[in-house]
Amino acid sequence: MISNPTIDVLMNHRSIRKYTDEVPNEEIIETIVKAGQQAAFAGQLGSLILSRDKTRHPFSAPLYFIICVDIHRMRKVMEKRNWQMISSDAAMLMFGVQDACYLAQNLVIAAESLGLGTCYLGFVPFNADKLIEKYKLPPKVFPLVGISVGYPAENPPVRPRYPLDFACYDGVYLEFSDEQIEKAMQVMDEGYLGQDYYQNGKLIIKLENDREETFDGKTYSWTEHISRKWGQWLQDPMEMKEILKKYGFEI
Repeated sequence: MISNPTIDVLMNHRSIRKYTDEVPNEEIIETIVKAGQQAAFAGQLGSLILSRDKTRHPFSAPLYFIICVDIHRMRKVMEKRNWQMISSDAAMLMFGVQDACYLAQNLVIAAESLGLGTCYLGFVPFNADKLIEKYKLPPKVFPLVGISVGYPAENPPVRPRYPLDFACYDGVYLEFSDEQIEKAMQVMDEGYLGQDYYQNGKLIIKLENDREETFDGKTYSWTEHISRKWGQWLQDPMEMKEILKKYGFEI
């Protein structure tokens, strides 16, 4: 692979869950936020809330960003131009998710290039009620993801990824063979087992159905872990629909 400083930052991404007490200075904060803003966008439909109260942050990180899909702000701009938004909430949410994701990833890359550690928190959308109250979110603003930021107090290894031929398909989507699927699963599982990730973190998800437990700390790894998540949780689509409704999105 070609190597340069930008690629090195990308290839060395790790989720950091332990931080020092040092707080990034204002210049660093301004830099990573502006870098986030410079991401590509459909309509600048992403915004950020910055919290500095580390006592209430995941992992006691000194900084915590909530990245939001922000249609409210776009409506305010359109009103100044005497326009009314008629695009559906479903369409605007789709564009907004894209914008917010671009913003978040730019911010993370910028932060890590300056020696900071970061960790995405995907549970944010399911804390709807608390976030509306805490951050005074108006309708049409949806909290998409949290990002903890600070100076690392740990040095975890880089986690494995699928093999390239299982992730990038040249020309048409790949028709997977059993061998390709098994090879990709092996890469992921052996990579995590080699780091004792789930055993050390005590992260095994309990079975919630009639399946017999056949895994232990020495065999339980990524493909079983992710299968238990999507095979047991979030079955009711109305749950997310109701959360979105609280933020003014009629889907």
